[in-house]
Amino acid sequence: MLSFLRLGGAVLLMLGLAAASGRFEAVPRLAGIVLVLAGAFGFALLPRLLARRWRSGEP
Repeated sequence: MLSFLRLGGAVLLMLGLAAASGRFEAVPRLAGIVLVLAGAFGFALLPRLLARRWRSGEP
């Protein structure tokens, strides 16, 4: 499960980098930057936060 979160974050990060660099003309640069930030969060922080919550048993 956590591996899929990391994979999804990496995909968002790559798409965001492509959009921010201008590869997709229909996507604004700001949207690419937002995708990069969301992807970085999903790749680096979200799996750790979820693993900690699952370990502690909090709802």
